[in-house]
Amino acid sequence: MLLFPFRYVWWLVSSIRRSIGRPPEFVLFVLEEAPPALPDPPRSLWQRFLGRPRLSVKELGEQFDAIASDERIKGVVLHLRGAAMPMATLQDLRELVGNLRKAGKRVVAWSPSYSTGTYYLACACDEVVLMPTGMVAALGFSTTGMFLADGLARFGISADFIQVSPYKSAADPLTKSRMSDELRQQLAWLLDSQYRERVGAIAESRGLDDEKARDLIDCSPYGDDVVVDQHVVDHVLAEEDLPAHLGHASGALAKIGPWDSARRKMRTPAPTLARGRYVALMRIEGTIVDGRSGRVPVRPPVDIPLVGDDRAGDLTVVQVARQVAADKRAVAAVLYVNSRGGSSTASEAMRRALETVASRKPLVVVMGPVAGSGGYDVATPGAWIVARPGTLTGSIGVLGGKIVTGGLWNKLLFNRETIAFGDRVTMQGDDKPYTETERDVMRREIDHIYRIFLDKVAKARKMTIDQLQPIAQGKVWTGRQALEHGLVDEMGGLETGARKARALAGLPDRAPVREVRGPRRLIPPLAEAPAAAGWLGYLLEGFTLLNRAPALAVMEYLPGELT
Repeated sequence: MLLFPFRYVWWLVSSIRRSIGRPPEFVLFVLEEAPPALPDPPRSLWQRFLGRPRLSVKELGEQFDAIASDERIKGVVLHLRGAAMPMATLQDLRELVGNLRKAGKRVVAWSPSYSTGTYYLACACDEVVLMPTGMVAALGFSTTGMFLADGLARFGISADFIQVSPYKSAADPLTKSRMSDELRQQLAWLLDSQYRERVGAIAESRGLDDEKARDLIDCSPYGDDVVVDQHVVDHVLAEEDLPAHLGHASGALAKIGPWDSARRKMRTPAPTLARGRYVALMRIEGTIVDGRSGRVPVRPPVDIPLVGDDRAGDLTVVQVARQVAADKRAVAAVLYVNSRGGSSTASEAMRRALETVASRKPLVVVMGPVAGSGGYDVATPGAWIVARPGTLTGSIGVLGGKIVTGGLWNKLLFNRETIAFGDRVTMQGDDKPYTETERDVMRREIDHIYRIFLDKVAKARKMTIDQLQPIAQGKVWTGRQALEHGLVDEMGGLETGARKARALAGLPDRAPVREVRGPRRLIPPLAEAPAAAGWLGYLLEGFTLLNRAPALAVMEYLPGELT
């Protein structure tokens, strides 16, 4: 409050300065990588030198809103590159484009070549423009599985896992030599759902019926010499020709500028004290682990499942949830989940803390690209669950096991000797597979945790176990399919979730949404924190996770990105 007068004077001076001159008529955005849904958490000082922060979907939406409210700006140019993006992220971006068009702004997509993902996004725009000599790549969906059992055996390594059903296939790449019938069936229904979403989007944007939209996909790829005649794109133009094209109606060259130059000429709303009631935003992103949340300092160049993933730790998430539960000004909460799951114990700790939040105020869950297994478990306290049609969710099931490396040490002529007291103290050791007795113990543990999982979901979704069982068993669904099965309540993204949270809490439509970073001091009950993981610890987290938890609620790595 002491600083508010100074903030207001600074805003007043800034508004006068911004009124001098005009912003560009069209604002240029270059999308060259998959944007996260939320801004990256603050980085340490040394990490800031490793690269610029990523532009999030939330920040891009705020920039689009500012453009929509400025009458002097006519529209936006999206320069699209072929970065791989999850289907749900593309749908987030399509919604932002749709909102901008509803505000009367012209949105033009331009790209040197369109991939499956970028063409899907471009179809949401007013115009699709391709560079000369560019092409629209073969459109459609495919996925390739890698099964390592035979290759690992050559090095004396194997995997020994117990799963609730063949559909809980997270360990299949390590335990099998080829794709199982159940996994093949699951992939088929997921790709079919995504394909239907694509056909509908193309049909709507290109003014076609579904049959002709399928023909457009099946006849791809297209070169720049046929794309206009085939109604695949609207124009073939170099980027240098865009000013003339956009200004054609006025007979003058349109001025195009980046967001930074437009922002300096745009008026901003007056500052407020911002001390009223608000919607608290929490996040669970990455593999769910026992311990603290963390991020890889530098991502590996190759995407290896579980290795180098962001980590959502129960010690961190529980503290954030307790802070939100205790904050009386936070009258509603939105939980953003983008996780394949992980440790069943960490998932349970998070769920219990979130139940406390839900008992005191409305809790709405918004699913990102993935919210499966443990990622679905933590969503069950929500009074309302929102997902994108392309979200991958479900995978209600658990599995457990270990990587067996005893044969590797024998091949290397390394002699390992163990002295143990206790019949089963070495049960999770990596020297040898489970004995039949140990396997029975693991099976009982897996079945027990699975029954608990089913009970939690059935109670949250107001189903019977008999109704839930056919859609559980570790089966994965798209958001659209999950809505049909009653696992989610509404299609949408963060804005949809925030709107629902405001409505449940009786807040006005413009009530702010603020992310909660967590308390500076621990909120009891206290828990001892493990030592911080270094660079190697981040990389090994995925491998150690497989061996150290008696049961995992982790979802298989399924098609989630489009290039």
